[in-house]
Amino acid sequence: MAFDVEALAQAHKRAVAGGAEKYHAANAAKGKLFARERIALLVDDGSFVEDGLYANSLADGLPADGVITGTARIDGRGVCVMANDSTVKAGSWGARTVEKIIRIIERAYATGVPMVYLVDSAGARITDQVDLFPGPRGAGKIFHTQVRASGSIPQVCALFGPSAAGGAYIPAFCDVVAMVEGNASMYLGSDRMVEMVTGERTTLEAMGGARVHCAESGVGHFLCKTEQDALDVVRSYLSYLPSNYTQEPPVAEPVESAAVDLGALVPVSERQAFDMRRYIKGIVDQGSFFEIHALWARELAVGFARLDGQVVGVLGNNSMFKGGVLFVDSADKASRFVQLCDAFNVPLIFLSDVPGFMVGSAVEKQGIIRHGAKMITAISEATVAKICVVVRKAYGAGLYAMAGPGFDPEATIALPTAKIAVMGAEAAVNAVYANKIAALPEGEREGFIAERRAEYERDIDVMRLASELVIDTVIEPGDLRGELIRRFAAARGKDRSFSRRRHGVTPV
Repeated sequence: MAFDVEALAQAHKRAVAGGAEKYHAANAAKGKLFARERIALLVDDGSFVEDGLYANSLADGLPADGVITGTARIDGRGVCVMANDSTVKAGSWGARTVEKIIRIIERAYATGVPMVYLVDSAGARITDQVDLFPGPRGAGKIFHTQVRASGSIPQVCALFGPSAAGGAYIPAFCDVVAMVEGNASMYLGSDRMVEMVTGERTTLEAMGGARVHCAESGVGHFLCKTEQDALDVVRSYLSYLPSNYTQEPPVAEPVESAAVDLGALVPVSERQAFDMRRYIKGIVDQGSFFEIHALWARELAVGFARLDGQVVGVLGNNSMFKGGVLFVDSADKASRFVQLCDAFNVPLIFLSDVPGFMVGSAVEKQGIIRHGAKMITAISEATVAKICVVVRKAYGAGLYAMAGPGFDPEATIALPTAKIAVMGAEAAVNAVYANKIAALPEGEREGFIAERRAEYERDIDVMRLASELVIDTVIEPGDLRGELIRRFAAARGKDRSFSRRRHGVTPV
């Protein structure tokens, strides 16, 4: 029998067209692009090579089985891509859908290139659950494969619509997630299911919308206004990372930092806040700071940047929010970012202005101790070059959490405004002399407290700490950028072994 060329052409036309026109129109009304348009906007022109186009082609109304997978290039570098087609049964998963997703992640891992997920899916097709859910190549294998690839290759997700039920774990296992406000959502159970199981009446937006996850839960990292914005996040994110863990991050042309007077930016009074993000921008190459989790746990700013063209990861306590105190969420934020940088050979700068970890019954019940231990574990295990800069203060375990002297940084650098102590002078005097102060006549208390504070300040003087080699140098703010550039250059090629073991037991 002769091969039917016309039949093949028609099958191809049906496969690339996606679902019925009414579903395309409904998506367009919501400002949503067709999955193939998203891919075209993301990758280099003409670079996409599709895999599994004819999956489930013998079935009616399931073009490509609702998911588009293949290889491409972004800014000239190889990537693998998966994109749910929400015009086909709302982007839900069938058995072939699952197999295609598993295959493309396996290919990304095997070839050592980043994996990009363009997610817009209602989850599993319940009617097909026996075929797609329980088996060794069922939906669970997607997550197993993602975890295996984690830290080996970058994994980034742009979320354009729902990511429902078990499918919500695809974004959760990615390094970062960009969510389009108004359309993107993540949830384990729909609003109807929640009401049925718990009696709570809610909506998908209130329970699992983009702003909820980017500002409250921390599952989302970037809140985007448009789909193009989300695709731009994917491109920008990948531009800071190597293709896999064996490579170094890409180098760019050096650019001078923004014109920021770092000395004037930091108030002398610890009670006066300043924006650490402005401080970061005054150190790194102009326009290079790429903040991650900008809306969540804002007391700690984290993100990628370039320093003399070299990629670095930056963590800085931001006293504009909650005084820069470390809470449960900020500890988790730091842990995740440090692990990300360490996995992909990105050196770390810690800019410390931290009063310590939060205290009180509320945070103790939330597990502040174990979350703090997780942060300290991540920093201890990070073998990339680390530099701790004490900008204003590093009190208590905050010093440890910001990669202080005991955590093998390449250097601990102090600015003239720096203070390192178990606690601030006011708290220390109260802790030691509370009974004595209470016993003094009213008129003598203020003078006594001032004398004790002065003694305490002399005890923790930054030059004394330098003389005892607690810190490595004290420099003026204007010299900080050059000092960091030179010290990171000296640290290249360092031994990155850490411990004789399979892996640690992380405090979670």
